[in-house]
Amino acid sequence: MTTATLLVELLTEELPPKALSRLGEVFSNEVFNGLVRCQLSQRVPANVTWFATPRRLAVAIRDVEGVAADRTVEEKIMPVSVALDANGQPTQALLKKLEAKGIPVAEVAKFEKRMDGKAEALFYEATVKGVALDNVLAGIVADALKKLPIPKLMRWGDSDHQFVRPVHGLVLLHGDRVVPGEVLGLKSRNFTRGHRFLSAGDIAIKHADAYADLLKNEGKVVASFAERKANIAAQLDAKAAELKATINPSEGLLDEVTSLVEWPVVYVGEFESEYLDVPQECLILTMQQNQKYFPLLDPSKKLLNKFLIVSNMQVDDPKHIVGGNARVVRPRLSDARFFFNQDRKATLASRLEKLGNVVYHNKIGSVLQRVERLETLGGKIAGKLGANASHAARAARLAKADLITDMVGEFPELQGIMGRYYALHDGEDKEVADAVQSHYQPRFAGDALPAGNIACAAALADKLDALVGFFGIGQIPTGDKDPFGLRRAALGVLRILMETPLPLDLADLIADAQAGFASGILTQPVTEPLLDFMLDRLRGLLKDAGHAQDVIEAVLAQRPTRIDLVPPKLAAVRDFLGLPEALALAAANKRIGNILKKAEGALPEPDVALLQETAEKALFERVTLIAPVVKSHVANEDYADALKVLASVRAEVDQFFEDVMVNVDEPLIRANRLGLLKSLFDLLNAVADISKLGV
Repeated sequence: MTTATLLVELLTEELPPKALSRLGEVFSNEVFNGLVRCQLSQRVPANVTWFATPRRLAVAIRDVEGVAADRTVEEKIMPVSVALDANGQPTQALLKKLEAKGIPVAEVAKFEKRMDGKAEALFYEATVKGVALDNVLAGIVADALKKLPIPKLMRWGDSDHQFVRPVHGLVLLHGDRVVPGEVLGLKSRNFTRGHRFLSAGDIAIKHADAYADLLKNEGKVVASFAERKANIAAQLDAKAAELKATINPSEGLLDEVTSLVEWPVVYVGEFESEYLDVPQECLILTMQQNQKYFPLLDPSKKLLNKFLIVSNMQVDDPKHIVGGNARVVRPRLSDARFFFNQDRKATLASRLEKLGNVVYHNKIGSVLQRVERLETLGGKIAGKLGANASHAARAARLAKADLITDMVGEFPELQGIMGRYYALHDGEDKEVADAVQSHYQPRFAGDALPAGNIACAAALADKLDALVGFFGIGQIPTGDKDPFGLRRAALGVLRILMETPLPLDLADLIADAQAGFASGILTQPVTEPLLDFMLDRLRGLLKDAGHAQDVIEAVLAQRPTRIDLVPPKLAAVRDFLGLPEALALAAANKRIGNILKKAEGALPEPDVALLQETAEKALFERVTLIAPVVKSHVANEDYADALKVLASVRAEVDQFFEDVMVNVDEPLIRANRLGLLKSLFDLLNAVADISKLGV
């Protein structure tokens, strides 16, 4: 048989939309891998095209063999000492082995003897017949289905077979030939079905290569997920442009809609402008989340009373589709308006008492108790920043009050956002209201940071309280398990401190957060484990930002707690690496560190009277000369200048190690030289541990 395109299609009821693309990819990969294992296909990914629509999973693979080529295999039979007797005749052990493998005794003469490790063994070379596609394809497809990421299976009708949705058809087509086989109780065939409404009856597939075009032209189905997604995106952009509007961004909505339609057509829907009195975030969320619509914004990013519908129906007059969608969305918008109006009847402050009945964590207490901690901590942090402490405390106090509003109860994604609207309605200071919303930021990688010291104080209080609280009860993230979002909270703290930047000490902030918990709640060590955890997150953050690993390690080896000073230190170390003295001093610093590790007891300040060798005197003079300059630069955060000054000590360091024996027998001389190295070591590590460079 010659090679041809292989088509596998599984026709189903509507598949889970959020999982569709993943199901399509995994299904195609597993079928392809199965063919490669059977040597029916070469591992050429470009030969594979996968398809996924609401009602089908399919894959087309070019250049698939009908029968795999025969192959020669070599097998070790057993050691010669076991296989043959003293006369060179087969032993009973060999005869039994041959019988089990179906190898004629006459083949023994063809066996090759050769060393295998320390013993001589018999090897047999045989030709293995290539497998036929017809014999293995159904099994490959069945195995592929078992490997799909499906959390729940179902049965249908009176069948014992199981899949994520009922299955109605199986296509196994090699070129123009139906490959016999049965999967999930269905026998293979060469016909499929098109669009549920725009196509009628079965569609015969004359050749596997014609599948996609046939479905498109006769079945009104765009089978390729990627093509369908691009088609929808283009239609959406074109309609938005016609209306001089932009589409509100929504992560994942395009993929989900692509998974809901087979023949996408975009229409414009509309709702009454009176609903625009409701905060647009509420309207947008209900349209996107509940109805899968694409809200439209004007050039000033204000919501329009128009939206885009991705329909699975193409009609000459879409008024019924548009009208039907308008009727469906109207109750949703009415609900949002009702929630908004009801929520404003009570102030945020008046809701605080109810938070006492909401458990934050059974070992930590209620949300109200947490709010009281946030209030104190937020005010303290704002005070350190020279900001209005009472505003920060007020923002922290009100930050969680919207959790028990009707709107946030319906749409938890609006927490903070609704808090801001309600705070402004209650007459709270705008700075306080803004902080109520932004204290959750950053919510995810790349999210905006809270703006202003009041918002930063509230955000830091929120995240630090969570980190300290859960570390204090032993709920530390492990592996990929992080149920309380502590990694996200840690990254948020680090980004706020580093990118704003804020001149706050992380260790002090942790101590302040700990002080807010009642005695006996925090039963596990917090400070050091939490600092380790956060520095590890910082390491990943800096690596993702493109900083060199050795530069990162040099700075973080000092366990910095002023996170705002990390970027300038990184920049200074990076510049230092460009100096010709850098790597030599890095090596010297490592050598000094190893020497000092072996020193016993406290080391004295170097005494000039005990200096004997010219090289150690020169080093002493250089260290004495540059020490105040380096310390001044470090104190002024001029890290690059500090490292440049340190570079000037290289010649004296090189000469010292060339001419001076440190560990001499005379204890006073030895201690003095160790003390000199300690003074130098402290200077060399004033900005970063330069021994990490070049590693």
